[in-house]
Amino acid sequence: MIGKIKGIVSEIENNLALIETASGVFYQVFLPASLISKATAGSLIEVYTYLQIRDDAHVLFGFETKEQHRMFILLLSVSGVGPKTAFSVLSYSKVEGIVNSVKENNIAYLEKIPGLGKKTAMKIMLELSQKLDQTFKLEKMYMSEEDKIVIDALISLGFSSQDARKLLPTFPKELTLEQKITYALRKIKPK
Repeated sequence: MIGKIKGIVSEIENNLALIETASGVFYQVFLPASLISKATAGSLIEVYTYLQIRDDAHVLFGFETKEQHRMFILLLSVSGVGPKTAFSVLSYSKVEGIVNSVKENNIAYLEKIPGLGKKTAMKIMLELSQKLDQTFKLEKMYMSEEDKIVIDALISLGFSSQDARKLLPTFPKELTLEQKITYALRKIKPK
């Protein structure tokens, strides 16, 4: 297993870098956008790697930090998520963003990632919440039409989407639509 590579960036094409090690071996490594933007031909680079072995190829994925590498492995443990999907998630988001979206049950964060459908986003949310030891309730992902109206109203009144979604589960169940909005306005001042 190749766990880490240190070398000189020889070439970059899209998100694929050719890295020459001190021993003269060149490795093709897929790098996330955050790392590609920093890497230039001739620069020294050190990346944590994951080696995917397929029948037709061996593919290396590189990560700038150990946390990114750990999150990649964690994403791979989600059923139905392969290396390309996990790599895409990490290419379009930060580890903290993924963790926070799971903590806050913010499915919209994951749905914004290109190539990630609602079903896969929900599966990632559900399985990561268990692996990250977060409380998770499936019903939080399915809002009633009334709840959606309340969220939209709060956002139009100046609340952030995140704050509005956090408030929703705190509303007493017997409140009407108007009462929920009034309740939210009394509870937190909009930003």
